[in-house]
Amino acid sequence: MFPIAFHPIYKHPLPEGHRFPMLKYELLPQQLLHEGTASTQDFFEPEIADFKDILAVHTQEYLTALLHLTLEPKAIRKIGFPLSKALVERELRIAQGTILGCQKSFEYKVSFNIAGGTHHAYSDRGEAFCLLNDQAIAAQYLVNHKLAKKVLIIDLDVHQGNGTAEIFKNNPNIFTFSTHGKTNYPFKKEQSDLDIEFLDGTTDEQFLNTIASIIPKLIEEQKPDFIFYLAGVDILKTDKLGKLSCTLDGCKKRDEIVFQLCHQYEIPVQVSMGGGYSPEIKTIIEAHANTYRIAKAIF
Repeated sequence: MFPIAFHPIYKHPLPEGHRFPMLKYELLPQQLLHEGTASTQDFFEPEIADFKDILAVHTQEYLTALLHLTLEPKAIRKIGFPLSKALVERELRIAQGTILGCQKSFEYKVSFNIAGGTHHAYSDRGEAFCLLNDQAIAAQYLVNHKLAKKVLIIDLDVHQGNGTAEIFKNNPNIFTFSTHGKTNYPFKKEQSDLDIEFLDGTTDEQFLNTIASIIPKLIEEQKPDFIFYLAGVDILKTDKLGKLSCTLDGCKKRDEIVFQLCHQYEIPVQVSMGGGYSPEIKTIIEAHANTYRIAKAIF
């Protein structure tokens, strides 16, 4: 099958009003097991990431403030969650889950992190539910350990991967590609190596035609030996924080395009789940589960 990073602390309790965003991390593994898309042997529990790997992309000052819970109130408000030791540990385990996952992708061709996709975390600060940038940490890990010479990050969440863009703005080994809503958060965009902005109400046809045209060209031009895929499902029309009009089927076909290309070019891929904020949890779970189902069918 394929490896899936999950740790019980991913679903740790939050104060009332903050629990809904975390619920999918508990329900998604249950759904995958229930339907047979994954088995218990596919899951692995990551430990806490080595601080050296974190510091390859985040500043010492920021990491220290997280570990000692000394962030300024303004910085905590930007993150959107009450800061706690449990929350910081969760992020450290998510980062390690992505690191281990990408190592496993060399053998299994694809790996998943039930959480992750924390692309709003900058080198020196967190934003929008993101404290540490898991895919950025893992991408730099691969380069630093000479496991990959060129990495391509494909971020198809509805929000720009602004933190990822900032972290790698001067890094020739890691190419950042982000598609996102033009008028959506973040309202001040960073500059990725390639940004594609969609207007409000963009439908399946335009979204899918765009990525089906661009991603093969990027692979041919950049010749990556590893791909990170951020598979946010907040591109759905039902999403409370998205402004696009994609359907569940369109979201599924998006995943199919990415996985087919990774399979065709024989490039290992690590997948982090990213955002998903539809009012009904069943919609979120179905959209995320489709990503795993497509991977199982292709790989």
